[in-house]
Amino acid sequence: MSALIECVPNFSEGRDSGIIQSITREIESVDGVRLLHVDQGKATNRTVVTFVGEPAAIVEAAFIAIRKAGELIDMRNHKGEHPRMGATDVCPLIPIGGISLEETAAWAQKLAERVGRELSIPVYLYASAQKDKSRSDLSVIRSGEYEGFSEKIKLPGWKPDFGPSAFDLQRGATVIGARDFLVAYNVNLNTSSVRKANSIAFDVREAGRIKREGDPVNGKIVRDERGMPVNIPGSLKSVKAIGWYIEEYGMAQISMNLTNLSVTPLHIAFDEVCRKAENRGIRVTGSELVGLIPLQAMLSAGKYFLKKQKRSAGVSEKELIRVAIHSMGLDELRPFKPEEKIIEYLLKDGSAEKMVHLSLSEFADETASESPAPGGGSVAAYLGVLGISLAGMVANLSAIKKGWENRWEEFSEWAEKAQALKQALMRLVDADSRAFQAVMQAHALPKSTETEKVNRERAIDEATAKAIVVPFQVMKLALESMQILQVMVRKGNPNSVSDAGVGALCARSAVLGAGLNVRINTVGSEKDEKMSAILVATEKMEKEAVLLEEEILRELKMDSWQRTVDS
Repeated sequence: MSALIECVPNFSEGRDSGIIQSITREIESVDGVRLLHVDQGKATNRTVVTFVGEPAAIVEAAFIAIRKAGELIDMRNHKGEHPRMGATDVCPLIPIGGISLEETAAWAQKLAERVGRELSIPVYLYASAQKDKSRSDLSVIRSGEYEGFSEKIKLPGWKPDFGPSAFDLQRGATVIGARDFLVAYNVNLNTSSVRKANSIAFDVREAGRIKREGDPVNGKIVRDERGMPVNIPGSLKSVKAIGWYIEEYGMAQISMNLTNLSVTPLHIAFDEVCRKAENRGIRVTGSELVGLIPLQAMLSAGKYFLKKQKRSAGVSEKELIRVAIHSMGLDELRPFKPEEKIIEYLLKDGSAEKMVHLSLSEFADETASESPAPGGGSVAAYLGVLGISLAGMVANLSAIKKGWENRWEEFSEWAEKAQALKQALMRLVDADSRAFQAVMQAHALPKSTETEKVNRERAIDEATAKAIVVPFQVMKLALESMQILQVMVRKGNPNSVSDAGVGALCARSAVLGAGLNVRINTVGSEKDEKMSAILVATEKMEKEAVLLEEEILRELKMDSWQRTVDS
């Protein structure tokens, strides 16, 4: 994977769409950059823009966006709920793939140096781009905000990392850095009290609150033996939070930054705020996601809320996301569109999944057409999808069967395994067609000269090798599916054993069908040591599939039907 960086600049303008469009046009003008999302907040008077690309292109796009923001935004007139210190308040770079955080930090430093040198804007480094850890925290740097920075910048300890040590009244100052993925997340409350919202924020955020004697707000600050204030930590690690009032919505919110989703996931943050709010007589009405979120965060949330209900979490990706949206009220303030909010969906190449998005009739028509793809390999993979889908259905029906309430976790685990296999096999439906097309393209290469002949043969060998890998993987996954189907026949809801049997027939056909594709692509290469090993493994899997099918069908005889009647 080529190096890919995400850039999420926050501009201090959320009400004038013309200004925001002028900035985003600058970003889109850079080749190699893809604008993913624009989150314009009127109440906070702040817009969060997300774009991705290779490092050099990202730095160029970020630079001209910062330049344009400085031209169009006048901080002397800016008012908004969110803390801020400049026209481009903060500009983080985030590694997405093919690049480390340390390498991303080096690119952030290059951007910061250029902004300071060419635009004469005071620039502070933060997070992983800042070597001085005493000033690497964004909230510490931004303390005092725009209104207090004209004096703060004069202090020896607050000399900018780049640019002039004089505050720019129109453009303010900018913070540039590199960090891991951060989720900006607001939880909505049924109160307008900022004081109460802040109390909840202090309850949950990692930094907590300063300990006081008696009255927690006005009481005397408790200090340690060194005279330093004693802190009471909050309940959530890797979480920053404040309370504020949003006039546009007529409600207070807890505004959070989740800096490490593996430490505190989205759903845990939501539930904890719900608990702390309830302790203070306040109810959470919903929540709001600012910017983008990784797919896994939404899937984990969906599973979490289903398991809280003692329901099977082995449902489709689409259903898990729907459950997450409704459980956390992510659509309370505006519609939540997964295709616009989940980063993987925005990065997805739709042309790579042509087959799986066809309707059943369209897939059949395309298969029956004069086009050679989809062919037997794609159909074999889809048979595998159908087979394991039936296993998932039986597992989910078993999880909700009356009288089996104490077994829902067992069947939820089987259903989740089935969903994972279904997703993997689904990807192989299109992968097989792409592999076949690559073989055809290799055969179509010119062969007039010796060099062309060598290059053509090399391309054919490489494409053929890939065309073998895909159906071989289908065989492995479909065979694994048969093992789950056998468990469903033996242990699953007796009213659905025939469905598991049909699934086994599909999965066995997927194994044998994919095996035919492996064999046809190894013709002429049988003496090759690697190909010979693949053929041996192929034959072994074919035999295992046939034996498993026989076992499953045997178990589906009279005793199984009797079990159904007795139940």
